[in-house]
Amino acid sequence: MVFLSVVNFVRSRGPDEFWRKRKIFRLAAHYIGRRRNCYSVTIKMVHRALVYATKGRKLRKDDIRDLRDTRIIAGCDQHDIKYPDFKEGLLRCNILLNRKSLSDLAAWEPYSFKALTDIAKQKLQEDGLNVTDPPTNVITRGMLK
Repeated sequence: MVFLSVVNFVRSRGPDEFWRKRKIFRLAAHYIGRRRNCYSVTIKMVHRALVYATKGRKLRKDDIRDLRDTRIIAGCDQHDIKYPDFKEGLLRCNILLNRKSLSDLAAWEPYSFKALTDIAKQKLQEDGLNVTDPPTNVITRGMLK
């Protein structure tokens, strides 16, 4: 654009404002009413939504971690072993499974999870830690000597 006077140049906002507003309106395309059409309202709603989205990513991770812990604890309760003892027994056997794997086994593969709890109980029994009702059908390296 060519301006013949400084007054017109100062009042001109140019294409940058159009694209800046368009970016905000695109983020608010699914809103209803003035939240979608009025820029001053739209900008507040979009910023608020982005703040919620940022906080939500952290909260979702925490929720999934809590769900996985709940599933593992429920599986341990079914097989009469405490969760810390279960983790300790697996660690002593060099079975390094993360929470996701253990929770999936506890929820969808109960026989595999039972085998893990039996192995953990047997290892804790061999190492002399206090375990209630050790399994009789597990053979470990310590029993082969």
